[in-house]
Amino acid sequence: MRKLILSFLGLALIFLIGCNDNATTKIVVRLTDSPGDYEQVNIDLLSVQAHADQGGEESGWITLDSNPGIYDLLELTDGVETVIADGDYPAGRISQIRLILGDNNTVVVDGETFDLDVPSSSQSGLKLNLQEELTDGITYSVLLDFDAAKSVVHAGNSGKYILKPVIKAVSEALDGAIQGTVLPAEEGVAVYAIAGEDTLSTSYAVEGNSDFFLGGLPEGSFVVSFDPGDSSAYQPSQIDDVSVSLGEITNVGETVLVQ
Repeated sequence: MRKLILSFLGLALIFLIGCNDNATTKIVVRLTDSPGDYEQVNIDLLSVQAHADQGGEESGWITLDSNPGIYDLLELTDGVETVIADGDYPAGRISQIRLILGDNNTVVVDGETFDLDVPSSSQSGLKLNLQEELTDGITYSVLLDFDAAKSVVHAGNSGKYILKPVIKAVSEALDGAIQGTVLPAEEGVAVYAIAGEDTLSTSYAVEGNSDFFLGGLPEGSFVVSFDPGDSSAYQPSQIDDVSVSLGEITNVGETVLVQ
């Protein structure tokens, strides 16, 4: 049995579409479960995939950085979660995700282990609709809430147990960001997002690119500090009380340093 990795962070699943080919977002795919009347419900996860198009054509699926293994869903109750995929992907639209399962799916009832039949799992996977637009530079969490009690069906006289998954997919932004421009930036300017005494994000504006981006920020108020360096002819500066909201990028505009 694979050791569960508890998640309190976020990073990884997404992509495709967007005018900037270098635009990326971060997503973490987490798995949890509602309690069921079984002793174990084990799924054999091979990979997690994502799709950007409404139609779900087979050619459009992208395999994410996945954590394959046997997962007992009933260990993932009462707020326990585990990360099953994460990574950086091109920002844009996500319409579906799917779980590709292997053949070692089982259910334990009264101490006896039975095969859990998952029709077409290895071919088409367990598909979940999401329909979200993911912003460049923002970290998202996608939580898959697997209802084992409703998903495992005992097929009467045949004695088979069949997985007919009832899974709710919920996405949420885990952080926000600050962006802007600082001039002049010929010698390079360090830009910091500061909360209290802590620097939570750092960016650099350099010659040829005076833009800065401070990502991975929690919701709250920040000081944006500009440090051109001790050898520069320009003076440090700062912007106070910059508000950050989850899932949003706060643009502070252009800051011009003085000598």
